[in-house]
Amino acid sequence: MTTTHSAPPASPSPTRTVPSGQLRDFTARAFVRVGLPQTDADTIADLMAQADLQGSDGHGIIRLPQYVQRIEAGGIALRPDIRIVEERAATAVVDGGNGMGHLVVSRAVEIAIEKARTAGVAWVGTRASNHAGPASLYARMPVAHDMIGLYFAVGNANHLPPWGGMEMLLSTNPIAAGIPAGDEPPIVLDMATTVAAYGKVKAKAKRGEPMPEGWMIDRQGRPLTDPHRAHEGFLLPIGGHKGYGLALIVGLLAGTLQGAAMGRDVIDFNADHTTPTNTGQAILVIDLAAFGGAGPFKAAVDRLVRDIRDSERLPGVERIWLPGEQSHGRRADYAAHGVPVAAGVLADLDRLAARLGIAPLDGG
Repeated sequence: MTTTHSAPPASPSPTRTVPSGQLRDFTARAFVRVGLPQTDADTIADLMAQADLQGSDGHGIIRLPQYVQRIEAGGIALRPDIRIVEERAATAVVDGGNGMGHLVVSRAVEIAIEKARTAGVAWVGTRASNHAGPASLYARMPVAHDMIGLYFAVGNANHLPPWGGMEMLLSTNPIAAGIPAGDEPPIVLDMATTVAAYGKVKAKAKRGEPMPEGWMIDRQGRPLTDPHRAHEGFLLPIGGHKGYGLALIVGLLAGTLQGAAMGRDVIDFNADHTTPTNTGQAILVIDLAAFGGAGPFKAAVDRLVRDIRDSERLPGVERIWLPGEQSHGRRADYAAHGVPVAAGVLADLDRLAARLGIAPLDGG
């Protein structure tokens, strides 16, 4: 008989809708309070608010207390020297100087866009970076320039063993892609190489919700559904052994290639707040102008999107969705009506505000 480590019966935590501008301003105030320059604080706060706006609630303001804790402990540099350390016409390696990942990866994407305009294609990787939020934020950035963005990253804690093993040597190692379209929303894929990203586990815990079976198992191979007991098990890869292989390849490309941490060198930033993580990320940018121009490509994407959306559906299926469509809809909805924030997250933010001596989330 298989035993499931289930979460105890509980009602989900209530949520409150908060205007995204309030989330952004509160986040910036907190970062300035712990010593970040105002411009850097604003940049990071804007990206974190964008994460919440698109529904990536495991990577938005929920992460603020953890980021602040690492900064206060000296685990993240307040004024990093973000610089190119290796460069060719279509490639670069960016050393992030142990700065906030949002700053490091944003700079890497800017460099890749600049290089792709000349070379057609550009690969820019990072080392000495940190957690940077949802992968889709950075894959989307080239789309505004009629370019394709492909993003890869090494996760900031190992939650995945090799297929058939028990030692957690791999992380969620996400992949994201941003594909421009014409009249249709861009196609934006953002996926962990595990069934669920660990940020989703954190979000479930804050909302008082159990995890679905299939996200995690314990060390006896039994389903684990209580997010508060996540430390007792590990995440499962997508597609079994195929997901394990994909996580390995992404880690080699985003981490090892740039001299960043991979395998046993990955620091668990949930438990260690002082050791530099040496996180690695990579962005591949493709300029549509180098492949016949943006117009024909985006028109073809529109046709394909409509063919897929209008194709025959299984009984009971109301709509076929394209990657990124639901996030696109949430972004518009949350911008107009506010972002839902779980009560557990709000309580954490109130405690953070009191400790830092800044105006609370609803008092700014």
